[in-house]
Amino acid sequence: ARIFVLSVFAIMLVLFASQRVYQLAAFCALMIVMIIVEYFKQGTLVLAAKFFHQKDSDKTEDLLKQIRRPEWLSNKRRGYYEYMMGAVSLNKSDFDAAERHYELAAQYPLRTLNDHIASLVHVANISIRQGKYDKAEDYLELALRNKEKITARMLSVIERLKQEIKKH
Repeated sequence: ARIFVLSVFAIMLVLFASQRVYQLAAFCALMIVMIIVEYFKQGTLVLAAKFFHQKDSDKTEDLLKQIRRPEWLSNKRRGYYEYMMGAVSLNKSDFDAAERHYELAAQYPLRTLNDHIASLVHVANISIRQGKYDKAEDYLELALRNKEKITARMLSVIERLKQEIKKH
């Protein structure tokens, strides 16, 4: 869709420039630049999110890998990119990559507070599996900072993880 819109604006730019309507030609050039900049700030994240919510891990991963430079994404998008990459890595049992992505996701704003807490809990869970109990405890404490806003389901997961830490 972006390529189609870019093509339309490029044709209009040439048409307006040839007719010497420079204000409209400049507007078309500005729109082309804005579309290109937004592509680098948004990437294929919206499509990846669609497949992520449909639980299609393969298509999600393919679309996320099309984003060559995630550091160019806007802050809102970068957090969600890292969150989805963490989930994809977790599905592939690549716990080191999942931990890294969830740690990064927790540093950026996410859609909801529950997503932010889920990323912290995922890091804690992975840390427990790897025997890093101090790190897991720290991340659980970070998750409990907004205890009154956490869902009951997430609270039960946190309590189970705390019990697991106490065993060790």
